[in-house]
Amino acid sequence: IKGLFIAVGAEGTLLTSSDGANWTAQTSGTSNNLRAVAYGNSTLVVVGFSGTILTSSDGTTWTSRTSGTTNGLGNVTYGNSTFMAVGNSGTILTSSDGTTWSSKTSGTSEDLWGVTYGNSTWVTNGDNGSIFTSSDGTSWDNRTSASGTTVELNEVIYENSTFVAFGYSGTILTSSDGITWTSRTSGTTNKVHSGTFGNNIFVTVGDNGTILTSSDAITWTAKTLGTTDKLDGIAYGNSTYVTVGDDGIIFSSTDTNTWTSRTSGTSKHFRRVFYKE
Repeated sequence: IKGLFIAVGAEGTLLTSSDGANWTAQTSGTSNNLRAVAYGNSTLVVVGFSGTILTSSDGTTWTSRTSGTTNGLGNVTYGNSTFMAVGNSGTILTSSDGTTWSSKTSGTSEDLWGVTYGNSTWVTNGDNGSIFTSSDGTSWDNRTSASGTTVELNEVIYENSTFVAFGYSGTILTSSDGITWTSRTSGTTNKVHSGTFGNNIFVTVGDNGTILTSSDAITWTAKTLGTTDKLDGIAYGNSTYVTVGDDGIIFSSTDTNTWTSRTSGTSKHFRRVFYKE
């Protein structure tokens, strides 16, 4: 299926949309909190609490997979022909197909919340400013000292030849290689939870309706959404930015300046939204 937004959240909440405006609830088959979505190898993968992993070929019918862990999984990505999920207590799982998963040794007990692949490098981040990198997904190097922070890092993305990490206290870090990191001035002390890149703009969202945009990930500008709710997820696709958050809120925008509230049909907290091209 082409062009699909997928929003996931508390108690198995899973919604899909082709345009970011009209949303349909799907049956996830779990009551566990869902945290993140990835797509690769013709397969959608969703991860969540208690080691939850779900897969789907169409976004409508979901199948539970055996993760081999009961640890919470905070994020998942697809790169280098591999799915990688990360989670509590340094959990790292990999899979080629989304169905069969194997555990990797991260060398940390920190809770991991973000993961991405770019520039031939895997990067994961998490609690206490922790950052780890790997070239093969198996052997990991600790780059935490380079983060320059002890706050919780919630996400890391690789876009426009740049790694960008987002975290508590308005923390935004950038890196070209995942090894050397530079702190950027976000202009907010609110937690920022998620980031995306679309139409040549980086966008991050966070607490109290925080939305920041940047063309280079270095200089950030605050935008007004019109809510004080916590925003947890942001995605770009179909010429549309979509952000999701607490209490079932969904907003969409074509330019990051004007945002329209959308009906989700739920009051559950969303954690992330993802766009499958």
